Amino acid sequence: MPIEYSEVRKGMVIVGEDKQLYAVVDRNLHTPGNWRAILTLKLKNLNTGAVTISRFKPEDKVEQAYLDNRPMAYSYQDGEDFVFTDSETFETVNLHKDWVGDQILYLRENDNCNVVFFDGKPISLELPASVQLKVTETEPSLKGATAAAQYKPATLETGLNVQVPPFIAIGELITVDTRTGEYTGRVKES
Repeated sequence: MPIEYSEVRKGMVIVGEDKQLYAVVDRNLHTPGNWRAILTLKLKNLNTGAVTISRFKPEDKVEQAYLDNRPMAYSYQDGEDFVFTDSETFETVNLHKDWVGDQILYLRENDNCNVVFFDGKPISLELPASVQLKVTETEPSLKGATAAAQYKPATLETGLNVQVPPFIAIGELITVDTRTGEYTGRVKES
């Protein structure tokens, strides 16, 4: 059901005139005195990632996209596809490696994430804010090393490469921020 552009808010997803999905990154309504109001939207194309700035009349109509955000678990790799299983219905979805990209480096088998669907088709993969992964390769840890010292490269169990402090050793569990790909801390053993 169409809504007026004046109802569009930051964070919404709308369907453009070209039938592409756009996330509203920023919005600015300019009302210059007794002139017509102009709504400027900063839009990110969810298919290409391109960001554009467009102007609209606030009374014009646009379709709001209703997205289905499903919790799913990464199950296994099947050739060039990664298989995700719905946590509630146990339905599986195959996502091609080109579509998933480097995001798979943050997921181990059975790790949870969200797959976002529009009209029954997956459009994006949402990872948790941080993940815990085991270090499989790195230089030997240094006695008395502090976090203020230089960082060293480490390879994690999924193949992800991150920079870690010098006191991190092989076999340790660390936390990695999925938005930046940076080491955020060591997991304390309980």
